[in-house]
Amino acid sequence: MSEIEATTSNAESTSQDCEKEFLEPEAKRRKTTAPTDAKKYKLEERLGGILCCTVCLDLPKAAVYQCSNGHLMCAGCFTHLLADASFRDETSTCPTCRIEICKSTAIRNLAVENAVSELPTECQFCNEQFPRNSLDRHEEEECEERVSGCKFHRIGCPWRGPFHEKTNHEQECGHPNKSGTDVMKALQELDQKMVEERKLYKAIFELLGYAKITFNDIQLKPYRNDDCVNRLTYESSRFSVLGHQWLVRAKVTDNQNEATKTVERNITYQLVLKSIISTTLSLSYIVLCGPVGDIKVHPRVYRFDFTEHENETPYESFPLLDSAECNRLLAAKMINFRLVMFLTSK
Repeated sequence: MSEIEATTSNAESTSQDCEKEFLEPEAKRRKTTAPTDAKKYKLEERLGGILCCTVCLDLPKAAVYQCSNGHLMCAGCFTHLLADASFRDETSTCPTCRIEICKSTAIRNLAVENAVSELPTECQFCNEQFPRNSLDRHEEEECEERVSGCKFHRIGCPWRGPFHEKTNHEQECGHPNKSGTDVMKALQELDQKMVEERKLYKAIFELLGYAKITFNDIQLKPYRNDDCVNRLTYESSRFSVLGHQWLVRAKVTDNQNEATKTVERNITYQLVLKSIISTTLSLSYIVLCGPVGDIKVHPRVYRFDFTEHENETPYESFPLLDSAECNRLLAAKMINFRLVMFLTSK
C-alpha cells in the first residue's frame, strides 16, 4: 500500500470514529422515537392501576374522594366506609394509611375524575376502545354493532341484532304483510305492557305521598358458603334507616346446582330486618340505578309486613332487563344499586 493510500485510509477511519463518538446513544434514540401502540396501552394500564379505588381496586365511575394523604376512594366505597364505622361506633379511617376520614375532611379529586374519564375502555359490542366519557354515546348512538330492534316490533316482530343489519332485515321483514288479526294480537300485547307500566308509575306516585321515605345506596359483596362450592351469595353491610337496622342478601339462580350449566341466570334478593320490633312494620321497597353503579333495571315495587317473627322478605327477582345484564353484574366485583324504602303504615 502506498503512503498516500495509507494516509487516506487512516483519515477515513478517524472520521468514522469521530462520527460514532458524537452519535446519540441507542437508548436515547429509542426515547425520541414515536411510542408504539403497545407502549401506549401499557402506560394507560399503569395509569388505571394508579387511579383506581384503594378499596375495590376498580376505576371510579363517578365521584372520587381522597384522604388528607391523597389515597383515592370511589364514592360507593367511601360511603360504605363511613356507614360501617358509624354502625360499629368507631372512627372511620383510610384503609391505606389509617388516617381519620369523614365528610368534612375528605375532598373530591376533580383531576383524577377527569383523568379517569379520558382513559380508554372497551365497547361491549364492537370491542373497540374509546374514552370513558364518550363510551355511553358510542354504545347508544354510534356503534354499528350495537343491539337494535326492528321498526316493526310494535306489530310483533321479535328480531334483534346488530345495527348494521337492521336495514336489510326491515326490507325483508314479513310482519308488514301479516293479516289484520295477527297485527291486532301484537298490538293487544303491547297495550297490556303499557297498562302494567301505568300501574307501576301510579303505585310509585302514591308511595311518594307517604310521610316516611328513605333511600340507601347499597353495595353487595360476593362470598361463597362453606356448604356448597357453587353457591354464590351476596350480602350488604348493615345500614340504619327508619330507626332500624337492615341488610340485603342476594343469590344467583334459584337452583344453585344448575347455575354453572346455563347462561339463563337471574338474581334474587331479600330485605332483612335486623332490629327487634314489637309491632307490625308495613314497608314497600323498590330497586333503582344509583349514582355509583350502572345497573340497568326495570323497577318493580314489593311490599312486606315485618313482624316480631317475620323479619325477612321472600326472595324476589332482581329487576334486571335480561340474562345478559345478569351476567355482566356477576362479572363485576360488586353490585351497586339504590334501594328506596317507603314506610306505608299511616
